Amino acid sequence: MSQTIFTVLLVITIAIFAWSASRVIRILMLTRKAYPVKELGERFKLTIVNAIFQERIFRNRIAGIMHALVFWGFCVILLGSIEMVIDGVLGTERILAFMGPFYNFMMAAGDISAYVIAVFVVVFIIRRAWLNIGRLHGKELSAINHADAFFALTFIFILMITLAGLNIFYVAGHPDYVGSYPVSALIAPMFAEMSPKGITLLHDINWWVHIVLIFVFANVLPYSKHFHIFMSVPNVFFSRLSPLGKMYTMEEITKEVRMMMNPETAFAAADPGEQPPSRFGILDGEDITWKNYIDSLACTQCGRCSAVCPANMTGKELSPRKMMIDIRRRMREKGPHLLKEGKGYSDQKALIRDYITPEEIWACTTCNACARECPLNIDQPTFILDLRRYLVMEESAAPAQLNAIFANIENNGAPWQVSQQDRMKWAEG
Repeated sequence: MSQTIFTVLLVITIAIFAWSASRVIRILMLTRKAYPVKELGERFKLTIVNAIFQERIFRNRIAGIMHALVFWGFCVILLGSIEMVIDGVLGTERILAFMGPFYNFMMAAGDISAYVIAVFVVVFIIRRAWLNIGRLHGKELSAINHADAFFALTFIFILMITLAGLNIFYVAGHPDYVGSYPVSALIAPMFAEMSPKGITLLHDINWWVHIVLIFVFANVLPYSKHFHIFMSVPNVFFSRLSPLGKMYTMEEITKEVRMMMNPETAFAAADPGEQPPSRFGILDGEDITWKNYIDSLACTQCGRCSAVCPANMTGKELSPRKMMIDIRRRMREKGPHLLKEGKGYSDQKALIRDYITPEEIWACTTCNACARECPLNIDQPTFILDLRRYLVMEESAAPAQLNAIFANIENNGAPWQVSQQDRMKWAEG
């Protein structure tokens, strides 16, 4: 009976998650192309260094060490979760024990990790609730964002407590237990006087609560900032490999310039089958690239980017973290309508002005401090640059200082207000 119940729950979990994932993928397919994914060897190396070894997270020593241990702990515990799923379907117990010493090592590491993660989660909750850490309390974070964080941390804490509980009562109820559970084995003797039936009941309660919470958590994550649990590693793998700060030319503009400079095509009639560019830069959700969207899903909202942003530190409106939050909010709001009605759908709103103000867009100095600091290699400056391109090329809405530079380039061939004939007068003394 328990196998049947478990299998039904597993099928429901997979079905719901597959539906959520398919919607994310379908929205992703609506986005624009970014850059070709090449140099796979370099990408695997980057993923190992940044995602697996958490290289950037250690720039903040204490929080970085705790977060890295939590991440590695989850990786170790994953084997035990897979074993629980197999046991639940087949009606077995500790089916992967045939792995021998490797199994013993992984179970020992998982047992220790459960207690370490539980302690660190309590520390994370205290840091968020009572310590005045600026980057955790930005004005762009709503009450929902804070509730999301506390909800996920509480969920993880209960997961670790139930994992520790099922290990404790497994050891207490099996003198010849398989695997190694160094911490739980120290606690298990405390329940030596309990009846075997009571120990089995407590073990089963912890086992079922733990696995059901995993199923529920997996289907909550796509709608939470903690979706980065799934998206962080892929986002690092798909990072841009070019140097930070390198600005890409727009393919449509490059093509037009080359045609104008070629005597054979400069005065030729346009190809009747050629479609004009739909829009320069980014105005709304349908204009973002696939990398912008993945960035927004992978963002942990940790605030490291905003904490090092010179514009943000000097009191300006710009917050790189808010940019990623706004993309995700906008795609969550408009994405389902785009899937139903196509890219022609409009709700009379847009990313620019309804979510992101021109003041924020022009406050960026493109210093790339945010992109350099982000543990997941999110590229905020490239997104901001595309927002600027829309304002300049579609609305001619550049700040007055830039308009003066544009006028000087047009009239004088240089950004300065000096004619070409007078350009060398400074050298005459």
